[in-house]
Amino acid sequence: MSTSRQPVKPVKPPALHRGDKVGIVAPASNFNRTDFEAGCEALRRAGYEPFYLDSIFERDVYFAGSAERRVRELDEMFGRADIKAILCARGGYGSNYLLGRLNLEKIRARPRIFVGYSDLTSLLTYFSDAAGLVTFHGPMVAKDWAHTGGVDLMSWKAALSGCAGFEVPLDSEVKAFVDGEAEGKLYGGCLSMLVASLGTPYEIKTAGTILFLEDVAAKPFQVDRMLMQLKLGGYFEGVRGIVFGQMLDCVQSSNQDYTLEEVVRRIVGDLGIPVAYGVRSGHVSSRNITLPFGVKAALSVRAGSVALRVMEPAVTC
Repeated sequence: MSTSRQPVKPVKPPALHRGDKVGIVAPASNFNRTDFEAGCEALRRAGYEPFYLDSIFERDVYFAGSAERRVRELDEMFGRADIKAILCARGGYGSNYLLGRLNLEKIRARPRIFVGYSDLTSLLTYFSDAAGLVTFHGPMVAKDWAHTGGVDLMSWKAALSGCAGFEVPLDSEVKAFVDGEAEGKLYGGCLSMLVASLGTPYEIKTAGTILFLEDVAAKPFQVDRMLMQLKLGGYFEGVRGIVFGQMLDCVQSSNQDYTLEEVVRRIVGDLGIPVAYGVRSGHVSSRNITLPFGVKAALSVRAGSVALRVMEPAVTC
């Protein structure tokens, strides 16, 4: 077990601006082409120039082509001088096949904005832990960009283009679970993928973090089991605060007589750190918030109110 954060010097990618070319990759599952094209068109309307390799449409079982193809694709995108950001088409499954096969020296030498969530958590945390790259938990092309109202543009622009910190936009659905205040590196992602890293050379490093946890369609007892694994394994030790996502569709049945919130409180309520629930990033119903991982953040949970602030720029200007 390794929960401590190794002293890897953080690397911030250059900011993204209107007119910039964005590379689109599929490091995990294949995707719906109609949704993909709709997402590309939305990116054009937002002022960006989408670019992708023809091989992105390849399919191998449930993957977007072979692992070798997916490695080559990422390697090329990080190596191209004209690509200012790398956006994932979708998650699904398969990013773990790429771990240990990517050129981290190239990634550190030519940092790029890298955006995704769900299965891409494996790469977000790997790039952060092993290369020091600031990464972005945010909207994907064939998912959020493909649908009207799928992207929270305020946080997208603040995180990817901003030269200062910013207040994460929280709505009234965000709940205060445990009061307190904390500062730490924002870090985390999809709970299932974080737990899947344990016991591998790529396991998460949680000490000193504001830990963001989210998932989709996991039954409450499964969320319980994953959180208990983190707790029993000592992965909450040194964590300074916890923020949960919307936890979309995480129900056992329509008539269950308990809530997922009750389940979560039982496990993390005694950690002595602030806990909030319901931040709209990752698997969400709408307006996916972009969260930068690897930069300092402040969490305040007081008197039923929650505030989450990114305290430094996530990109270089």
